[in-house]
Amino acid sequence: MAYSVECLRDYVDTVMEYLLNVTTAPEFRPWEVAALQPQLKVDKTIARQNTQVGVLENLHAAAYKNALANPLYCPDYRIGNITPEQLHHFVQNNFTSSRIALVGIGIYHSTLKQVAEQFLNIRSGSGTPGAKAVYKGGEIRKQTGDSLVHAAIVAEGAVAGSPEANAFSVLQYVLGAGPLVKRGSNVTSKLAQAVAKATSQPFDVSAFNVNYSDSGLFGIYTISQAAKAREVIKAALNQVKAVAQGGVTDADVTIAKNQLKANYLMSVETSKGLLNEIGSESLVSGTHTSPSAAAQKIDSVATADVVNAAKKFLSGKKSMAASGDLGNTPFLDEL
Repeated sequence: MAYSVECLRDYVDTVMEYLLNVTTAPEFRPWEVAALQPQLKVDKTIARQNTQVGVLENLHAAAYKNALANPLYCPDYRIGNITPEQLHHFVQNNFTSSRIALVGIGIYHSTLKQVAEQFLNIRSGSGTPGAKAVYKGGEIRKQTGDSLVHAAIVAEGAVAGSPEANAFSVLQYVLGAGPLVKRGSNVTSKLAQAVAKATSQPFDVSAFNVNYSDSGLFGIYTISQAAKAREVIKAALNQVKAVAQGGVTDADVTIAKNQLKANYLMSVETSKGLLNEIGSESLVSGTHTSPSAAAQKIDSVATADVVNAAKKFLSGKKSMAASGDLGNTPFLDEL
């Protein structure tokens, strides 16, 4: 969770005190908690209307035994049963000094340090240890009858911040990470070209890559007409296999690295993006990598590293989630 505030420098003391009170000593008034709970159901319903959200939640539920298998949205049976006491207990056990990163932009470090020493010692300690994600592999299929089939096939990828994570990120861009321009086309990606060649039609297909503190997922995400789902999925997987067999050039990797660096640097151009990047990295690794150093790490990825990442995906235990009219969508053991 990230809390942020923007203010003039003259008001830093007042605003920081308010921000830290919200994070370290929140108030959960019974009538406010009761009034907000119906909104949880509305938010969940709206989110679930997005097929991709549902597929990615099912993908994590299929891939993991615990932790990352948990849904992002409150389950229906819990709505209306959350009490102020439970919320206070959660904050007491999770919002502790060793689990908080205080980040400032445009503020003197000495000022930020003074605020931290004054307020963040209120609740010291490591707090409740988080559950370690355990990858298991599996499959969840949701038959809806929709004419469009959404399918994701992944294997365990890389932990955030590791050199291997950079290799998987470059591989994602080698294969095709989606349109690089809003509402743009993805026809230049290797995955899209391979699928178009196999089916004689263009389809929405991209590489999928996420990195967490103790695990990661890498694979493909396809959206296709129900009748073409099998062809599209197999054509996309064959393209990953081609890369694993050396079907990628140094020029392909250089282009992918440039696209990855551009996407990363644009994400930290704004104060909000930079705050989130510094805060999340600090919590995971206890340090922060400057944008220039991050770009250098991406540049250090070699073509052989990308090939090895593709090989790891192919040899890894797979997980799959699919939604739509699944009559022509292959099961995981058929791939």
